[in-house]
Amino acid sequence: MSLPRLPLTRALRSLLAEVTGRPCGLGVLPRAPNSGVADFPYVILDSLPGEFSGPGFADWHADASWTYQVTSVGERVDQVEWLADRVRSALVDRVDGRWKHVLTLPEMAVIDRELSMDGSGDPVDGAAGDAVTYVQRFTITVSPA
Repeated sequence: MSLPRLPLTRALRSLLAEVTGRPCGLGVLPRAPNSGVADFPYVILDSLPGEFSGPGFADWHADASWTYQVTSVGERVDQVEWLADRVRSALVDRVDGRWKHVLTLPEMAVIDRELSMDGSGDPVDGAAGDAVTYVQRFTITVSPA
């Protein structure tokens, strides 16, 4: 059996919401308690293709590298840059040689985190007004615990 991705995705979504203090949608706009779209700024977490190394894909001992895109969305450039700074800190900052924010996963250990893309996006003309985005891509590598 290969390593499951869903536990990592859920842990990332929770970590991003907790550390940034802003809503995080999984592939969609985050929802507010009244079921409407959350107020700016917010982040959207998207899963991208992954890579595998080590033994065959069906072998439990194979490592997996899962790539995610985090899009910070706001009304102004300063909002999305502030939020992107918090996202970057949540996922790749280290203190005394350890990750500043721990990702605890069942039966897996996070062995690497990499920021592979960090750059602002283009303003978008949305139905409710203009929005500005900032796109970051992270690769998280896990190994069986």
